[in-house]
Amino acid sequence: MLKKSALLFFLALLFTTPAYAAPTTESLQLSVDLVWVMVASFLVFFMHAGFAMVESGFTRAKNSLNIIMKNFLTISIAPILFFLVGYAFMFGTSAGSFLGMDGWMLSGVEDIGFFVFQAMFVATCATIISGAVAERMKLGSYVLIVIAMTAFIYPVVGHWIWQGDGWLTRLGFSDFAGSTVVHLTGAVAALTVVLFLGPRLGKYAGKKVNVIPGHNIPIGALGVFILWLGWFGFNGGSTLAADPTLVPMVIGTTVLSTSGALLSAALYSKLRFKRIDASMSLNGVLAGLVGITAGCAEISLGGSIIVGLVSGVLLVESVTFFDSKLKIDDPVGAISVHGVCGIWGTLAVGLFSTNTGLFYGNGVEQLGIQAIGVVAVIAWTMITVGAFTFVISRFSSIRVSEEEEVSGLDFAEHGSSAYEFKDSLVTKEATGSSNGEFGLADRLNNLSETKVSS
Repeated sequence: MLKKSALLFFLALLFTTPAYAAPTTESLQLSVDLVWVMVASFLVFFMHAGFAMVESGFTRAKNSLNIIMKNFLTISIAPILFFLVGYAFMFGTSAGSFLGMDGWMLSGVEDIGFFVFQAMFVATCATIISGAVAERMKLGSYVLIVIAMTAFIYPVVGHWIWQGDGWLTRLGFSDFAGSTVVHLTGAVAALTVVLFLGPRLGKYAGKKVNVIPGHNIPIGALGVFILWLGWFGFNGGSTLAADPTLVPMVIGTTVLSTSGALLSAALYSKLRFKRIDASMSLNGVLAGLVGITAGCAEISLGGSIIVGLVSGVLLVESVTFFDSKLKIDDPVGAISVHGVCGIWGTLAVGLFSTNTGLFYGNGVEQLGIQAIGVVAVIAWTMITVGAFTFVISRFSSIRVSEEEEVSGLDFAEHGSSAYEFKDSLVTKEATGSSNGEFGLADRLNNLSETKVSS
């Protein structure tokens, strides 16, 4: 009897079909959209590996560990603060079209996927500062700036432009994926902090500009490739849906603009300096990415190539201008890449947008609105970051001491280094490969290596 009961129970389990509700077209579409936004979020997260490699490769070996830690701290601090207050300021119910006032700790927020995607963006904005202030800023001071940026300064800009009731949104301002919201905001913050910091030791001697070479350009180049890949998620994910028409168009304009910018930066550097400059060319890639970010959904494929070509030339001229004319020391060219090309990309919408652009017979209205947005974001960011930096600098210097800068921030801030300097120093002395090509900058490097290895 027991065996028969067990057999009947087994047969019932085998042949009974659970009553599952059939998926609807709407539920399937929601699932596909969610998967696409999550994949895009992963790609944007991976961009921080690219930033870390670009920044460390384009600067000196003795500061690599410090740069890596800054990037890890940024990607960790930003999502938590965005969860606590930043998301509410950015996407909460608008107060006077200026900032949001509810949704603290995601209270009442159902779309967690959107929060995750946006959290990756806020971290991207903040990490732009890291490269510009490299090799001379205290880690603690940098962290305080990141806190201010991610908790309040960036979310307010985002509210103006990406929240339906923001005043720039109401005006008609267009920034699809963040040339202004993310990149210009980060670049202006970086410029403001750099003005407080001043240049690195040995960078300028009177009218002379000393070259301080990066220690590993191949690492920097790999970082650029990673950023290029991640940007497909940055721009493509901003569709917020797996739209079979819009997503390929966004990816297409992104890759064409970037390719054009690399070519124009390389060729223009050849004309300008009689050599194809590798660092300029690599930054040209990033310039093309930033330049198309605002208009990637409404600029044609052909128009995106023009945007990229202009971005590459602007990058070369901007880096040269900041470095040699204004004497603003930006080790990785972040201010030019994200700031100057961010402005260009934002204004390019008013010129090349197939819906509202001047070159498509729509007048100058959109161009004027884009210019208003650029000026407003520059003013807001410079005033708020400047005031915050001034306040914290009253309590303690935000810059490391001369001794710490010479020895390297790896040793000064972390008590260790990313590389073993002793072997490289012995090799250099044995081969006589140090020819003084880079003047004071090279001697400072050698001095720091001697102190660390001893």
